[in-house]
Amino acid sequence: MLNPRTHSNEYPNSYYAATSKYPMRYPSLTKSLDTQVCVIGGGFSGVNTALELAERGFKVVLLEAYRIGWGASGRNGGQLIQGVVHGIEPFAKALGEEGVKAIEDMGFESVNIVRERVKKYNIDCDLKMGYCDLAHKPRHVEDFKEHKAWLDKIGYPHETRLLEKDEMHEVVGSTTYIGGLIDMGSGHLHPLNLVCGEANAAHELGVQIFEQSKVTNIEYGKRNRITTEAGEVIADKLVICGNAHVAGLNKQLEGQVLPAGSYVIATEPLSEELCNKILPQDMAVCDQRIDLDYYRLSADKRLLFGGLCTYSGRDPKDIVAALRPNMDKVFPFLKDVAIDYAWGGMIGIGANRFPQVGRLKENVYFAQAYSGHGVNVTHMAGKVIAEAISGESNRIAWFEKISHIQFPGGRRFRSPLLAIGMLYHRLKDWLS
Repeated sequence: MLNPRTHSNEYPNSYYAATSKYPMRYPSLTKSLDTQVCVIGGGFSGVNTALELAERGFKVVLLEAYRIGWGASGRNGGQLIQGVVHGIEPFAKALGEEGVKAIEDMGFESVNIVRERVKKYNIDCDLKMGYCDLAHKPRHVEDFKEHKAWLDKIGYPHETRLLEKDEMHEVVGSTTYIGGLIDMGSGHLHPLNLVCGEANAAHELGVQIFEQSKVTNIEYGKRNRITTEAGEVIADKLVICGNAHVAGLNKQLEGQVLPAGSYVIATEPLSEELCNKILPQDMAVCDQRIDLDYYRLSADKRLLFGGLCTYSGRDPKDIVAALRPNMDKVFPFLKDVAIDYAWGGMIGIGANRFPQVGRLKENVYFAQAYSGHGVNVTHMAGKVIAEAISGESNRIAWFEKISHIQFPGGRRFRSPLLAIGMLYHRLKDWLS
């Protein structure tokens, strides 16, 4: 559930909202519309599905309950990391050799979609390539070696490099880590500006976008009727992209995704000298723990430091008090630096951590549960859904081969139950 202290129909007081380059507002729906496709959700999944369909000539209406990019799409850490899923091995049997390759290929394609979209529509979102995974333990280093060997084997076209402990200072100014893996095919960006720039592009192509238009009811049929608080949309096809905020739209989808909190703090602008000490190559970085830290520098030289994943459904009382100790542990020399912004939001997590993309019915599609890989995989989801609707391809079928269980406990108890389960994984992570 959303914490009433931080929930608002407007953007949170985040660094991203304060530096938005796309202030456009869209009207709320107050009438009845007839269209080919209705998309519910104004985050990356919904906006990119609408944009992909508009590029193919479809008539599209997009409904957003609050503001474009209001949820995780406009609040996340801004890390653009190749890959669809954290480890394909558990799904190899269901996918088969061809399916594994298809998913792996889409993991690379997803990043290219973002890069090409930014270039095509001239979106001002501070996109910069360069990313490094960080190791705390020897097993992390071994994982990096295996991944690098695989990337080399398949001919990954971007530079990758393993770092030893004594080389870590080249990437990050902390003695916390014992190794790393650089990937120049991944990077970082301003997520709110990206999603709003993409919405602007979709709007210019004819997509009718409505904000503050919460869906109150869906009647499925040969033509779907989507009702909002003040209007309705009749559509041949429907795409549901509620993700962590899908509650109330569809019971099946709601039961398969759990909202988990993730939080970010942004420092005051830092000197060039300090930035070079923190992240000398201006890369985005992320460690490998269950309770991971992820961070990067903004275009105006702030450190954006994120983490603190929670499964209780409630925000911490004080995000700075909860998250700053993690930053100070990594960078003790930043203890006197001021924090200008602190915010959080809900990401969608599935039980098996595999993105959920598919069809509920012949004319009803969905995309959700990216489990932390949302910036790129949402763009891939929008593309495969548009391809399925247009008859261009059936790549969506690879996602549909993976089964997704319902979280136990219902809406009221599933978050506490998962929080208990995650405690086991945290203990296992600490002890291994």
